Amino acid sequence: MTIQEFPGPGRRGLLAAGLGLAAGGLAAGGLAAPRVARAQGAWPSRPVTLVVGFPPGGQTDFAARIIQPGLSAALGQPVVIDNRAGAGGNLGTEAVLRSRPDGYTLLAGNSSPMAINPHTFPGMTIDPLQLTSIGLALQSSMILCVHPSVPATDVSELTAWIKAQPRGVDYGAASAGSLSHCAMELLRLRIGNPDMQSIPYRGSGPALQDFIANRFSMMFDGASVVAPFVKAGQLRAILATGATRSPAFPDLPTASEQGLQDFTFSAWVGLSAPKGTPDEVVQKVNAALAKALQDPNVRERITGQGDEPGSGSAADYDAMVKRDHARWGQVVKAANITVEN
Repeated sequence: MTIQEFPGPGRRGLLAAGLGLAAGGLAAGGLAAPRVARAQGAWPSRPVTLVVGFPPGGQTDFAARIIQPGLSAALGQPVVIDNRAGAGGNLGTEAVLRSRPDGYTLLAGNSSPMAINPHTFPGMTIDPLQLTSIGLALQSSMILCVHPSVPATDVSELTAWIKAQPRGVDYGAASAGSLSHCAMELLRLRIGNPDMQSIPYRGSGPALQDFIANRFSMMFDGASVVAPFVKAGQLRAILATGATRSPAFPDLPTASEQGLQDFTFSAWVGLSAPKGTPDEVVQKVNAALAKALQDPNVRERITGQGDEPGSGSAADYDAMVKRDHARWGQVVKAANITVEN
């Protein structure tokens, strides 16, 4: 299915998106061919840039800013956030891929540009798997919600209701080819491929407005995004996709608890560096990240909005990225999802 933009509420099916890679180039410095840096004293000896491929205000930007002070303190140098939004996170990812592997340019990336976009953007020429993984900053269960008018409180009841609809069911997605979109397509495949049509938006905000207005029946989004609307009774939560219950929804059973197999995943944000970054730099940033995430105030802010603090080694994060890259590649292929450039 080729994804197109959604021109207005109430339309069915897969609608609009002219999401192509933004025209023009990056700054000349960002396009310089990577080369191995020659150490000039102990690293870091100057400020470190943390690139965020999204505008301020989203989960990825929140993760970068919540760990920024701790990283700066642990590394002994300022960490400067550089928001390079565009093309679903691809512009920021490309900027880091093409930067010098000297440890002074890092990426705060998420599952969309790292694991999904390589499969949904036909003209994408960069490979996020070429990045060097550093560590997981935070993660969040995806929550499946329905409009209160839907007579279902769990996966079994929802599946029966979907299959009983003679005209199929519309669902919302934060954007075409997003994790929100792919998660629902994975659910459709897991429950027997019933008639379900995607209505993609340009962000969770406008999608949720139409969701609450009952212009579609169900949607996946991050725990921190949907929590206020569930608590207000405007939406009903059906399941959480994490390996354990979400701190924002402690009474909500996970997908595996409800018998939905191979349906454990999360929205995540992690740090990466250009290919060829020295191992000692990767280890130092991983240690700084771990220290930043141990701060009680940082942990409280992360869990307070429904997310979970990250942990683990660079190898652990690398395995997560590669696992999700393979998983979402299979879903994109099975559902024939593409984003037109």
